[in-house]
Amino acid sequence: MAKTIAFLALSLLVLTLVQAQHPVSRGRARSRARAFIESQCETTLYSTMCVSYLSPYVASFTKTLSHRQLAQTALKVTLARAESTQAYITEVAQRLNKTNGPESRSVRECLDQINDGVDQLTKCIKEAQHIKENGGSSSDFTWHASNVQTWMSTALTDASMCIDGISGRAIGGKTKALIKARVLNLQHVTSIALALFNRFAARFRAAYVVKP
Repeated sequence: MAKTIAFLALSLLVLTLVQAQHPVSRGRARSRARAFIESQCETTLYSTMCVSYLSPYVASFTKTLSHRQLAQTALKVTLARAESTQAYITEVAQRLNKTNGPESRSVRECLDQINDGVDQLTKCIKEAQHIKENGGSSSDFTWHASNVQTWMSTALTDASMCIDGISGRAIGGKTKALIKARVLNLQHVTSIALALFNRFAARFRAAYVVKP
């Protein structure tokens, strides 16, 4: 009887220790994942914003610290921001549509740029999915990576053109300020995603692409 009680007590102790270690392990994994995100964000122009936008996805990196996955996550965050900006400017354009004056035309032109940016970012996400984590055809990688970099650069240009187009005096102060703030935020997030993709691409080339 005493041996049975001792065995049960020992089993309970072992189970308790195992269970206690799981939260610690998860906590360490999350800390490691956050450190990974912070270190990668340091390479961007807007490191604080980068950490802020990507920190909610820490759980995605607790098992594997993947540069490819980080770049793809940043792309998805950027597309979500672009679509949010698109929805806001569409709403403003609809309100101003009745006037058909310079203010309305400027906002519609800005919206055209943002619409194109959304299209470019959508293509980027689809194209990036063709890039494998560990190797693959060098020519395929070069083709896909070049497309992503080109389309992301175009999305950046779209945001810049929108800002330039509404910077004149044709748009009222409050409307102009709100649009510029949203588009500038989009521009910064796009810059972050491009920087992280470029970093991933550079690592990929160094590891897998055969030099001629």
